[in-house]
Amino acid sequence: MRRKLWCAAVFAALSFCGTGAFAQDVTLTARDGSLSIDGTLQGFDGEFYRVDTKYGPLTLDGEGVICEGPGCPDLTATFAMIRIMGAKEPGNALLPRLFAAYAATRGLTIETKLLAEGFETRLTDPGSGQALAQISFTPSTPEQGRAALLAGAAELVVSVTADKGFGARAMGLDALIPIVAQDNIHPRISTPDLARALSGEIRNWQELGGPDMPLVLHALSRDTSMQEALAARLGRDVAAVVEHDSVADLAEAVARDPWALAITGQSAKGAARALPLTDSCGFLLLPVRASVKAEDYPLTLPLHLLTPRRRLPLFVREMLEFLDHPAAQAAVAEAGYVDRAPEVVPLTADGLRLLNAIKGAGGDVPLDELKRLADVMAGASRSSLTFRFEDGSSTLDARSRENLQLLGQLLAVGAFKGLDVILAGFSDGSGDAAANMALSESRAMGIATALAEAVPDLAEGQAFPRVEAFGEALPMACDTTAAGRRANRRVELWLRPATTDSAAPEN
Repeated sequence: MRRKLWCAAVFAALSFCGTGAFAQDVTLTARDGSLSIDGTLQGFDGEFYRVDTKYGPLTLDGEGVICEGPGCPDLTATFAMIRIMGAKEPGNALLPRLFAAYAATRGLTIETKLLAEGFETRLTDPGSGQALAQISFTPSTPEQGRAALLAGAAELVVSVTADKGFGARAMGLDALIPIVAQDNIHPRISTPDLARALSGEIRNWQELGGPDMPLVLHALSRDTSMQEALAARLGRDVAAVVEHDSVADLAEAVARDPWALAITGQSAKGAARALPLTDSCGFLLLPVRASVKAEDYPLTLPLHLLTPRRRLPLFVREMLEFLDHPAAQAAVAEAGYVDRAPEVVPLTADGLRLLNAIKGAGGDVPLDELKRLADVMAGASRSSLTFRFEDGSSTLDARSRENLQLLGQLLAVGAFKGLDVILAGFSDGSGDAAANMALSESRAMGIATALAEAVPDLAEGQAFPRVEAFGEALPMACDTTAAGRRANRRVELWLRPATTDSAAPEN
């Protein structure tokens, strides 16, 4: 069967590719001698060969072929050469710590050499002295990184966008925040005003209620990953007066200029002051850790490793799986970013949310619904595992699909024994209240159905999550903007001590 699959791959290549001269350093031959193909070996992960041939790149099962030639690997020990490109600051800050944590959990020796821009890391088995992996990181523009993945010149790319056409695994999170100088006393800025300032529509602090002074907009160079992500959210390039090559230079320049304004990652604000952010209804938007993890903060910035649409070496696959390990997420936090480990916060501790619920609840939310909401919230805590949806659909977004997988794993190992697990569905406030209530219930039921399929057999003593729907009763943000409506359309995970009378309260 494996030989047939290998032959099919070769015949498919022959059917769609042309011919021509090609440098050869290996020959892979089917074990019965029926077919062979020449090419340059790009990698061998202990299971599969990846070979660049005149027919294009091919991935071939090692059990079905015999390798001959000077490029053939030593089958007694697999050595992985991993090339990573992408965003400079998160790459240099996160990757060395993640590799160090990976080595520590597996008892490997690690050596890291800092280069002018990136770094090189070597992992060795301390018992045999055998080198297992050589990893390099080279900062690049987003376009260079994507091109390298497509061309087979890189295995991974550090990015703050999950580009279509590539796989993406989240390492950690950051938050985009507006920053000003310490002596700029402007109290806060709303998201609509911030968007207008970034677009160049506001050019004077007086238009924001400040003094009659020019607003000097700073930004990173347009060919950086963070700036690309910001432009995508804004729908246009930032109309910066001054551009910088690094987040450190950006923060330093803003801190020196009392009339400067910029957007940067919370991890890189330096000596500048974070300017508090509100939405158009005056709801205060705080980039605290729990809000960033739940993506309640509208400018949450996931930090991804992009992967190509091809089979990656075994070491890379193991490293990507390691990103969910507690040691990996501890390394993310040590680097100054927000880790993805689930966090639980008592619902009563979040007075801001309750205040927003009272302020935002219109005539379509009767007092009885608010009382029912309060009854279910009593004694409960909220997990940061939150589920949101692609615009105009009930399809989970990429981050929520990861959260669903993680919640399934937690349920499978009985992580919530002794607790009632509640999937609380919410909607935005646009449209009919009854329809919004039904929609919030439908989305929460969709999560419950997906979990039932993922975890058919729960651990002993583990109750299956139940659904509660509240429609538009607990807004996170103002419904006047698309971002606010998206924040309000969600399914939250609530936990509370199980009791004999813990059934859903009656209306």
